[in-house]
Amino acid sequence: MKQWIWISVGVLSVVVIGCVSTPRLGGRSPADGYSREVYSAQFMAMPKASVGRGVAFNTEQYDKIDEPGFKTALENPLSTFSIDVDTASYANVRRFLNDGRLPPPDAVRIEEMINYFSYDYPQPDGKDPFSVSMELAQCPWNKEHQLAMIGLQGQRVELGELPPNNLVFLLDVSGSMNNYDKLPLLKKAMQLLADNLRPTDKVSIVVYAGAAGLVLEPTSDKGEILEAIDRLQAGGSTAGGAGIKLAYQVAQDNLIKNGNNRVILATDGDFNVGASSDGELVRLIEEKRESGVFLTVLGFGSGNLKDSKMEKLADKGNGNYAYIDDILEAKKVLVSEMGGTLVTIAKDVKIQVEFNPAQVKAYRLVGYENRMLANEDFDDDKKDAGELGAGHTVTALYEIIPAGSPEPVHAAGTLVYQKSEVVPSDDLMTVKLRYKRPDGDTSKLISHSVKMQSSAPSENLRFASAVAEFGMLLRDSEHKGDASFKETVRRAKAAKGQDEEGYRAEFIRLLEKAQLLDGSAF
Repeated sequence: MKQWIWISVGVLSVVVIGCVSTPRLGGRSPADGYSREVYSAQFMAMPKASVGRGVAFNTEQYDKIDEPGFKTALENPLSTFSIDVDTASYANVRRFLNDGRLPPPDAVRIEEMINYFSYDYPQPDGKDPFSVSMELAQCPWNKEHQLAMIGLQGQRVELGELPPNNLVFLLDVSGSMNNYDKLPLLKKAMQLLADNLRPTDKVSIVVYAGAAGLVLEPTSDKGEILEAIDRLQAGGSTAGGAGIKLAYQVAQDNLIKNGNNRVILATDGDFNVGASSDGELVRLIEEKRESGVFLTVLGFGSGNLKDSKMEKLADKGNGNYAYIDDILEAKKVLVSEMGGTLVTIAKDVKIQVEFNPAQVKAYRLVGYENRMLANEDFDDDKKDAGELGAGHTVTALYEIIPAGSPEPVHAAGTLVYQKSEVVPSDDLMTVKLRYKRPDGDTSKLISHSVKMQSSAPSENLRFASAVAEFGMLLRDSEHKGDASFKETVRRAKAAKGQDEEGYRAEFIRLLEKAQLLDGSAF
């Protein structure tokens, strides 16, 4: 996949780099093992360096998003993709807008923006760990099209009912993490999480800079955890690969049967020592995910944010990815939504939709560009897919051109030796899902049919479509049709609902900021 490096010239700053003392890990390489002796964070501390917002060049990296066009239902009746519970793109877009800038188009992943928000889907009432909701209405940015919504609601689990946690904090303390929105914010975020742990939960801390080291052995003592976090300082280069190996080893050595075993990687993603390329790190993560240890990736900072790298790690490591731009986002991810962030209730969740060409001329999936799967991958239990956390909601939108529409759609030529027959049916589509239990290897199949019956959109669909339309406007999508900031603001306000945490109200304010920055206020 092509990768864009977003570069801008900023204010030149002086970077001071001091001598680095590499800690010895009991005479052993971090890749081979870790010492049972506890090294204090001060031992790992190195001179501070001025980086981040004052850096001379902005080297943030985002993978290029190629937005697919409409596919004809007659020639391509199947659409297959992995779910995505990452929310990093929305928080990162918010950071740009709050800084008075529109985000680069490739920083806008529409599915992550939609899934940042919870929706009022019913709780599961059967043996499956999530419910499935579906809805069909007129498409708001193209009145000649329809918009189909598929919504998953993960089972909510009360804090006291969550399995015991074996958490390994893998914290980047390299020089690039020295800015106020990096290590200082990371420490506050980890303190919030530590304050909400239970006596049955264990925490270890691995840090990495020029080398990786264990600075806190597994403990349930909140005082020890908070003290270790407080001592962390930034400095040096970034040996991310060695840190990942050590963190997974610590997690495996302290594995809790039937518990939640997870590595929490907190970084700006700017790895530059040892295994640091995307390919090397992805292969390493793919190997480690077989251990039964899950992964959460928390992105921090600006200027050198390697978003593309962190998204890949979470995707391939049975994990999720969030971007922490302020302390309120840290609270949302690590406290308010702790169950969804840290506890997996279903893994390798795949969705396959079969469209009925008698009712559908063409369709396109909104977002999920880097979560597409080959159709044959749906039944292949060896193919990795996304994880669903406790209480998580996942929403997917399909824009549909109805059968009989005069709108031209690109299609392949007529076949000579093969003809497709349409089976008469009033079904619009059939939605199939596969998932595995967190400790399982065999998937379970769920199937639902959707009738060709459009209705007035629910609050869920109205708000989700407003978020999708906002994403298309930010990306200047060729499919944005009649989308406008004015109409999106109106629809979002009408669908705000109860909004106890204020997330939807904040979204409306961001919409209004983007409208002004875009110059389309009138």
